[in-house]
Amino acid sequence: MAKLGLLREHDFRRLFVADTVSQVGTQVSQLAIPLVAVVTLGARPFEVGLLVTVQTAAFLLVGLPAGAWVDRMRRRNVLIAGDLGRAVMLGSIPVAWWFDVLTMGQLYVVAGIVGILTVFFDVAYQSYLPHLVGRDNLVEGNAKLEVVRATSSLAGPGGAGALIQALTAPYAVAVDAVSFAASALFVGRIRKREELPPPSPNRHLGREVLEGLRFVVGNRLLRSIASCTGSFNLFFSMAMAMEIVFFVRTLGMSPGMIGLYYSIGAVGGLIGAFVVKPVVGLLGQGPAIWIATAVTTPFALLVPAAEPGWRIWLAAVANIMIGIGIVVYNVTQVSFRQGLTPERLLGRMNATMRFFVWGTMPLGAFIGGILGEQLGARTTLWIGFGGACLAFLPVFLSPLRTMRELPTRPDDEDEPAPLAGVSGPAESRA
Repeated sequence: MAKLGLLREHDFRRLFVADTVSQVGTQVSQLAIPLVAVVTLGARPFEVGLLVTVQTAAFLLVGLPAGAWVDRMRRRNVLIAGDLGRAVMLGSIPVAWWFDVLTMGQLYVVAGIVGILTVFFDVAYQSYLPHLVGRDNLVEGNAKLEVVRATSSLAGPGGAGALIQALTAPYAVAVDAVSFAASALFVGRIRKREELPPPSPNRHLGREVLEGLRFVVGNRLLRSIASCTGSFNLFFSMAMAMEIVFFVRTLGMSPGMIGLYYSIGAVGGLIGAFVVKPVVGLLGQGPAIWIATAVTTPFALLVPAAEPGWRIWLAAVANIMIGIGIVVYNVTQVSFRQGLTPERLLGRMNATMRFFVWGTMPLGAFIGGILGEQLGARTTLWIGFGGACLAFLPVFLSPLRTMRELPTRPDDEDEPAPLAGVSGPAESRA
């Protein structure tokens, strides 16, 4: 029972199961929606890039105010509303296909609205975990939830590929719609309730957004993490926007083969979730953040080098290393952010970070679509993955490079982190 840890807790178990169900369904739609565009609707490379742009544009458009709004609400309610809204929107795709009225325009609308709901869900999700498990258990909680994501990434794409071949891509999206509805049901069974934040007499959305910005931008460690993750996502999104196009039209892969490819690569995420604790213990928290990115990202260059045959599967195996690096990086830096931030600023901190690190994704996807149209999918993959190899530099050139233990903030300390250049915990070295 000791190994179960947080899974012995009723409320964390409900969140864990909700996340499991939702993640499995998400693996289906992540493969199915681009295939709807490429195979079913015959979309051009630029249209596929635009679809990925729309999917992530919400983090740029509403990311900052979303944090202030979430900090005013009960986060559990935000999670339930986000799940139900995404279930409805995704469910409209198979319905439209059934009536032969599905268009790229509808895919853009669905992608945009789902993106907005995802912004609110993700901000509330990362802000809710400290309340649910306590700050001392953040690394364990994040690691266990990464096991869910990694396991679903391992089993999901292969099953998704088979499901798409059997049912066609539009109907496979219905599986994700059902999964979001089930996730809402499990979140609704969480017993622990948050206190509704008391309204401030001088509450002002602009000032609240600015406070979140000041907290993140004014802290050198958070700033370097935002720069690293944002640049990685920019270049990776350029490549990912053209990856399905490359697989289908250049390598001639079937949906089943594509699903198997992603399943093999997802082994790395599962391994990463299990090794993150010993890796961080060996390297230290700060070094683990930059080493995880610097050492594993270059394996992505085997993807544009792939040709029909064994090189496809070599690239899939190489993606295992990328998965390990991403999970070690994410668990370490997200746990640090959650432990550093005062309770009242959690939503705004997470939203501000999402704005900076996910806001680059629509830009990257848009650039990827243009490059794919002009230079071809393979060249776009070389440019995108090549640029991602340099993303570790902001954290490498920061104090994180040598900090074995990162600062945390006690629950009762409710002041923002020090601004850059001012001495304090966030600027100290281990």
